[in-house]
Amino acid sequence: MQTTPPILGSTPSPQPAAAQFVAVILAGGSGERFWPLSRRNRPKQFLTLDDSGRSLLQATCDRLVELCGEPEGLMVVTGNAYRSQVLEQLPDMPLENLLVEPAARDTAPAVLYAALRIARTQPDAVMGVFPADHRVTDAPTFSRVVRQAIALAERSGQLVTIGITPTFPATGYGYIQRGEVMGGGNEDSGEEFTAYTVTRFTEKPDSETAQGFLNDGGYAWNSGIFVWKVSAILDAFRQHQPELYGQLSGAMEADSHGLTQRALREIFPQLPKISIDYAILEKSDAVSVIPAEFGWDDLGDWNALERLLKGEGENVAVGRHVGLDTGGAILYTTNGDDLIATIGLEDVVVVRANEVTLVVRKDRTQDIKRVVQQLKDHPDLERFV
Repeated sequence: MQTTPPILGSTPSPQPAAAQFVAVILAGGSGERFWPLSRRNRPKQFLTLDDSGRSLLQATCDRLVELCGEPEGLMVVTGNAYRSQVLEQLPDMPLENLLVEPAARDTAPAVLYAALRIARTQPDAVMGVFPADHRVTDAPTFSRVVRQAIALAERSGQLVTIGITPTFPATGYGYIQRGEVMGGGNEDSGEEFTAYTVTRFTEKPDSETAQGFLNDGGYAWNSGIFVWKVSAILDAFRQHQPELYGQLSGAMEADSHGLTQRALREIFPQLPKISIDYAILEKSDAVSVIPAEFGWDDLGDWNALERLLKGEGENVAVGRHVGLDTGGAILYTTNGDDLIATIGLEDVVVVRANEVTLVVRKDRTQDIKRVVQQLKDHPDLERFV
């Protein structure tokens, strides 16, 4: 049994992964916790938050093309409202690789939709699932870790998760508790790595529990990145979500005999709204985790901007800011002519974007979604969503 830890920072092989690999990018999220910059008509994944000139979706695609070997190995799942933006930002991806969900039903139906589509032509493929809106600063190590996951998934049939080594007691992330050491190693490259069985998943713990996980050392953040054989994930859906599997596979089979997607459009809004974690991973006894560090951040809310842009000053400011007795603040304006002035504020977020001004304490940014819901409930304010 292999117990040698991975050597981080090594240079990955320039060759495509040995397994037939399809990278599926989930790009249907609304990004409400980044409101008011992220809006219903242009959510977070289509925005550029740093000086790279590339949106979060484009940066995700850039990281994955090398693993797939060509843009044809990429697939994007998104909502109908975002179809044109995906095509605009990823012009090299084949049109048939864009899967449009008739309704947003969370990640489990999206993953199943992609797996069923891949299985039509590549039933022996290994499939990776990647959120569209994450940040990675160490692309070479990211590629190396994903190759490890591909090798493990192909060899073992496991549902492989990639866990991020925690650096602080985050309450906005899910956690993976690792169990026993599994055999590692990539027979094709001879590279050694360590994988573990998964004992349990914990979703967004309170601060005391998160600190306990950090002190324990046996936990990883759930990155939302998964790798598995298409056949393995389909078997898992048949076992743990037979009704969901039957509904969606039946609709896709019915549509395969015609020129429309009528059955899919009718059934998708009726599917349960459930994450892949709850639907499959927490129920399966064939889940493993590879711990990793590659400069990962899920950019889940405005506090992530501080981690992204923090310099030597007391505050993080994008746009013009003048402050008196202000510390630990995040200030953001999309209009270069605007000025944000603050007096006597500590640990707040102030955002001016798209005719909206948001002021929130940094420890309450998770509640932005509740404000967005209030706007949705008021027809005269819904245009600000």
